[in-house]
Amino acid sequence: MTISLRYAARSDVGLVRASNQDSGYAGPHLVVLCDGMGGPAGGDIASAVAIEHLVPLDADSHQAGELLGLLREAVQQAHTELVTLSASNPDLSGLGTTCIAIMRSGNKLAMIHVGDSRAYLLRDGELTQVTTDHTFVEYLVETGRLTREQARRHPQRSVLLRVLGDAEGDVQLDESIREAVPGDRWLLCSDGLSGPVTGETIAEVLSGVEDPGQAADQLIDLALRAGGPDNVTAVIVDVVEDEHQPQTDPQMVGSAANRRARLEHAASGDSPATPATEADALAASTPAAKAAALVASLEESDDDQSAPEQADAIAEEVRTQKVKRKRRRRQSLVATALLVLALAGSVLLGYRWTQTQYYAIGQDGYVVIYQGIPQSIGPWQLSHAVEVSNVALSDLAPVDRQRLDTPVLRSSRADIDSYIEGLRRSVVHPDTPSSPTPQSGAPQSGEAQSGAQSGGAS
Repeated sequence: MTISLRYAARSDVGLVRASNQDSGYAGPHLVVLCDGMGGPAGGDIASAVAIEHLVPLDADSHQAGELLGLLREAVQQAHTELVTLSASNPDLSGLGTTCIAIMRSGNKLAMIHVGDSRAYLLRDGELTQVTTDHTFVEYLVETGRLTREQARRHPQRSVLLRVLGDAEGDVQLDESIREAVPGDRWLLCSDGLSGPVTGETIAEVLSGVEDPGQAADQLIDLALRAGGPDNVTAVIVDVVEDEHQPQTDPQMVGSAANRRARLEHAASGDSPATPATEADALAASTPAAKAAALVASLEESDDDQSAPEQADAIAEEVRTQKVKRKRRRRQSLVATALLVLALAGSVLLGYRWTQTQYYAIGQDGYVVIYQGIPQSIGPWQLSHAVEVSNVALSDLAPVDRQRLDTPVLRSSRADIDSYIEGLRRSVVHPDTPSSPTPQSGAPQSGEAQSGAQSGGAS
């Protein structure tokens, strides 16, 4: 049985955003979706960089056993590049991206995932969300603090715990190997789709529209009708067998496609240049850059008669663009400051809430009480130990010891203290043997009294 993929990738800027920071790719052996973040330039760059590191893997020369390793290496390289870009360019500080990719070899699919972009699987008419969102709100749902419906409206629903480019070090990925089952339909989507469109509606479209491209177009249209508050990207993949003419033409959409088009356009000019940074590439089509190009061409011109008039015009254009740049820079700084304040407020509120939570866990032979939640954001831990109880793990029943291998969560200090007290009452004590009947050679009165005291204290 020969397996192949039928696919389509679609993306839309939405009705609110000024630029599309999503990137998507679909090919015969690889599909990828990334949702960038980090300002009007940073998000565009982040998602495009991740796509560019992964696209070379779209080939039929890989063995199933090496798929995850190849994906892991490509994503780590993208992560390292993003960290470097952020550190070297202040304008790109804070850039990052989600990433979800599926790679095929024969009838095996390897999937990696980080962030809150999602993968759905439609099999036999039933839709399943395969990925877990790496968000603060998802943690609250998993720990029973929020319902799914509450999570959809939570003000911190966009706070991510894991992305590419957030901090140096290795990327924490969710990884899996799955069977490529004919008849399966996969959907990779950004939160611009999964946010405003319910899972039930997504299932209806995926089940009812046969063509992958038409299904992706319809899903994006539904997100736009719901307000389109974010960029919307959908990549749909059908697993098919015995395809006579399997699809081979790759599709790239969103920021990655825009960036490729810009670079190809620059390379086709009379004086092609390779930008030193992505920021330079993004600025290549601005009015200021055009003015600078005119100045450069003027210096190379042999027409002395027209030079003065051209120089005056160009100088005026340069002055105009300088004024516009300053105005835009001020506006950008104000907008950035407001955004930082809003984010800082959200983070502060979220952190304050975490410090109302408590959990207990077994450590170094005793039950230890922590304040906060057992999670971290980058290098920052959201909990700290506040008390080492006098409850020894060795004194507990096996079921209680096993339970304390993972955090036991409670919503207040009083609740965790009540739990610890319950453990203390359940402590297992060895049975005290009964005293023998006094006979010849019985212990002296002092020894008998000591034994009674020992038994009473147990």
